[in-house]
Amino acid sequence: MLFSFENMPDYARIWVYQTDKKLSEKESELIQTTLNEQISQWAAHGAPLAGAFKILYNRFVIIAADEHQNATSGCSIDASTNWLKSIGTELNINFFDRSIAYLSDNEIHTVDFLKVKNEIGDGNILPDTITFNNTIITMIDFHQNWKVQASSSWLKKYFVAIPSSI
Repeated sequence: MLFSFENMPDYARIWVYQTDKKLSEKESELIQTTLNEQISQWAAHGAPLAGAFKILYNRFVIIAADEHQNATSGCSIDASTNWLKSIGTELNINFFDRSIAYLSDNEIHTVDFLKVKNEIGDGNILPDTITFNNTIITMIDFHQNWKVQASSSWLKKYFVAIPSSI
């Protein structure tokens, strides 16, 4: 059963998929069409799931499920990842990008995990730069903890306090 993403309850479970490139309008439309169809039929052990999705910044696909109606199962979660694998194969998009995503000049940029310290050193990621925490698991986490300043994330260890001169 397909629901509006905005109307999903705070306790709904979510999965964040980050793409390896900016989605074009045509790619976004195909993803929307496919996920509308798939989530409308999404089930766990024959029980319909209340699901929703949203594409944000042309880089993230977020799928939600209200597990108070019916709980997801390993098979239903696998089905959702398989939708994105299939779309990815068709469009040559990796929905399982694990690089660090951050917002700069209203654009999403990504950097390999091993190169993030260099990005900070080069001034591309500042303490107040918005980063994305794709490990969140509920809608309330999405609303409160998905977008965080770098200095409030695990990246804070790379920002060294500069002693003030006397």
